[in-house]
Amino acid sequence: MKLLLKSATIIDRESKYHRQQLDILIEDGRIKEIEKSIKTSVDKTIKNDNLHVSRGWFDSSVNFGEPGYEERETIANGLDTAGKSGFTTVALNTNTNPAPDNSSAINAIKSKSTFHPVKLLPLGNLSVKGEGVDLAELYDMQQHGAVSFSDYQKPLRNPNLLKIALQYAQNFKGLIQSFPMEKRISNNGLVNEHHQSTRLGLKGIPNLAEELQITRDLYLLEYTGGKLHIPTISTKKSAQLIKEAKKKGLDVSCSVALHNIFYTDDLLEEFNTNAKVLPPLRISEDVKALRKALKDGTIDMLTTDHNPIDSENKKVEFDNAMFGTIGLETAFGALNQIFELEESIAILNRGRERFGEENPEIKEGAPVNLSLFEPSEAYTFKKEHIFSTSHNSIFLGEKLKGKSLGIITEKGDFLV
Repeated sequence: MKLLLKSATIIDRESKYHRQQLDILIEDGRIKEIEKSIKTSVDKTIKNDNLHVSRGWFDSSVNFGEPGYEERETIANGLDTAGKSGFTTVALNTNTNPAPDNSSAINAIKSKSTFHPVKLLPLGNLSVKGEGVDLAELYDMQQHGAVSFSDYQKPLRNPNLLKIALQYAQNFKGLIQSFPMEKRISNNGLVNEHHQSTRLGLKGIPNLAEELQITRDLYLLEYTGGKLHIPTISTKKSAQLIKEAKKKGLDVSCSVALHNIFYTDDLLEEFNTNAKVLPPLRISEDVKALRKALKDGTIDMLTTDHNPIDSENKKVEFDNAMFGTIGLETAFGALNQIFELEESIAILNRGRERFGEENPEIKEGAPVNLSLFEPSEAYTFKKEHIFSTSHNSIFLGEKLKGKSLGIITEKGDFLV
C-alpha cells in the first residue's frame, strides 16, 4: 500500500523537517520519502488546505468499559474514537469487570486490538480484583504485555502493599501506580473543598487528601527504590512535592488530566454531572500552577483520562452521578486553546517512553506513526463531534480550536 500526504506541515521540534511544508510518501508501513514535491503513482493521496502532521499522540489513561461495561464503550469503538481523535497509542485502565489481575485477562484485552491502527497498552491491576488487599500477579502480567500496574482511581489504603509492590517490581523494572487520594480524608466528598462547595452545599474533597497520599507514597519510594507513577494530580502543592522528589533523584513520574488544567470548580455552578470528575476540578491558583508544571516538565504527561459513563449513571442527581468525563475527542482542540501549537503537540507526544514504548520519529525509513490535524479551525464542541458511545463530555458547548484528521500507523490509516 502506497500513500501520499501532500503539502503537510510537519510539527516536530526534534526533527530537521520542523515547520516545513513537505510531501510524505508512505509505503508498506514505513516513511519512504520526504521531499518538497513527490510525483509517483499511489493507492491514496491525502490533501487538506491546512494539513499538519506530527509524531503520533499518546494517552496514558483511557477507559473503554469492556469487559463488563460494554454499554459505556467497547474496546473496538474506543480505539476508533482514539484514532479519530489523533492518538496512535493509548494505555488502557483497569476499571473493568472482571478485573484484569492475571495474564489471561491481559491476553484477552490485547487480542481485541490486534489489527487496529491504534496501539493498545494494557494496564494490569496492582492488587487482586482491585481490592487493595493482596498483590496481583505482576510479573506474569508484564510477561504477557501489561505496561504498568494500577487499581484505577482506588487509593491504596495499606502502605505496606505499595511498599511490597515497589520492592517486588524492581526485579523486572515494573512501573507501579498509586492514585493520589487519602480516602479517610476525602471520605464521601464530591467536589473540591472550597467556597464553591460550601455555597452549593456539596461535600468537599480537600487538597490535603491528595497531598497527604503523595507525601506518603514518596516517602515509601525513597525507602524502597523502584519506579512510581502518580496519575492525575490536581493541586499546586502536589506538583511541588513531585518536583522536590525528582530533585532528590527519585524515579517518579506523574500526569494531569486535561479538564484539570482547563476548568476550575466554577463550572459546577449549574450542577453539571459531566463536571463531576476525580480528582475534582480545583481553583484557579491550582490550574495556573498545573499548567506551568506541565510546561516545564515537572508534570511528565497529559492525559484525557477518557472515561465513558452511560446516561443512566450521569443523568441523575449530582450526589448519585458517577465520576468521569470522556476526553479523547476534545484533547487537541482544548489543549490548543491553552498553549501555542508547538507546545500543544510536544505535550501530546510525551509519556510513551515511561511505559516502555519507543518514541516514533519522522524520518525516511522509519515506521510510520503520524497524527494528522488542522490547527486553526475554531468551533463549538457539540454532541455531533462525539465518537464515543457515551456522551458525558465536560467540554460540551465549549469553544475549541483545531481538529484531528486521524492517524497513520504501520497497521494502516484511520482518517476522519
